Amino acid sequence: MDLTCLRESYRLDEIEWAMLPGERPREAGCNARLAAHGKSPVARIAKIRIGDLTGFGISRISKEQAQRLVGTPVKDMFYENGAVKEAFRALDFPLLDWLGKLADRSVYDMFNQHGGPSSVKSSIKVPCYDTTLYFDELHLTDNVAAIEWMSREAQDGRDRGHRNFKIKVGRGARWMETRKGLQRDIDIIRAIREVAGPEGKIMIDANNGYTSNMTKEVLMETKDCALYWIEEAFHEDRVLYEDLREWMTKYQITVKIADGEGQADPRLMEWARDKVIDIVQYDIINPGFSEWLLLGSKLDAWGAGSAPHSYGNIIGNYVNGHLAAAIKGFEFVEWDHAEVNGLDGSSYRIEDGFVAIPDSPGFGLQLDDAVFGRIRRDSGWVVKRDGIRKLGFAKTKGL
Repeated sequence: MDLTCLRESYRLDEIEWAMLPGERPREAGCNARLAAHGKSPVARIAKIRIGDLTGFGISRISKEQAQRLVGTPVKDMFYENGAVKEAFRALDFPLLDWLGKLADRSVYDMFNQHGGPSSVKSSIKVPCYDTTLYFDELHLTDNVAAIEWMSREAQDGRDRGHRNFKIKVGRGARWMETRKGLQRDIDIIRAIREVAGPEGKIMIDANNGYTSNMTKEVLMETKDCALYWIEEAFHEDRVLYEDLREWMTKYQITVKIADGEGQADPRLMEWARDKVIDIVQYDIINPGFSEWLLLGSKLDAWGAGSAPHSYGNIIGNYVNGHLAAAIKGFEFVEWDHAEVNGLDGSSYRIEDGFVAIPDSPGFGLQLDDAVFGRIRRDSGWVVKRDGIRKLGFAKTKGL
């Protein structure tokens, strides 16, 4: 990537930070471990200014970190390939958004080394799945009514354009009696397979709520449902995963094994290399977009899949798919549908199981500066460097 446009005079002039409130269409229930996730996620947003050009994105940066970073020469923040250096990754997404705006290119386009899912800019489409199917029916003791409840939720997702679904399982780990919870998991998987149709992919996520034997029972009982992956079946354990792999081979079960959301065990990369697991799911915020560029290239070399976790931060819906340009084995965008006060993501569309990514500078999102400024004044902060001067940017096409 040509970064000659990063002039010596460019400095990080200003960092603003605020939490924008969001709202899901419905309450998100429990998973195998945690109580209800609620209806009101928040988007932690940092907005940076370098001269008269801004960028923004997900960030958990502290005010103290910002005070140390402000004034840094921008050219010192990026590697030659465009990735953000480790010392500045608290601003990974705002910096990449800013760089895309400077270059007048989408982040997808800047990192599109392999042609991505689509090389036609006007129709960049990346597979996605509805990740909202939590334990929303626990108030129902009648199993038939519970299955119908979850089927309606899946149909809501299908009506929004989804064809692929991830289903939370593990009800018997905490919230239901073990056998009843396991049976409800199985019944709901079958019901959502009907909603998804034969072409849709369905995944299950136990959030470490299964034992090895429970995992095998569910996979055997749903063998005809063509599950695509099982995620976090139990806590990261190579011995148990190798045993599960051997058992699956014996019974000709081809479900992929995915892990990495929870404790983000670093050994998972080794296990992916050794074919113990199939897909790594470290979070999109931590380690972040720039680190995922490296992780994805390694997983590609090993023939493993990449599926960054992004539930609960809202903006992950939009930024995740840009990685597909650089990672051949990118699996899906995890889509946690929510609206955010002050954030316009309408240029992204869900269509027949894909998210259409806009060919717009940066991440293609629009921030309402008035709304952001008001929330920042009420509950956020701003850090500026001394002696700020306007730089008069000219967009540089072809970065």
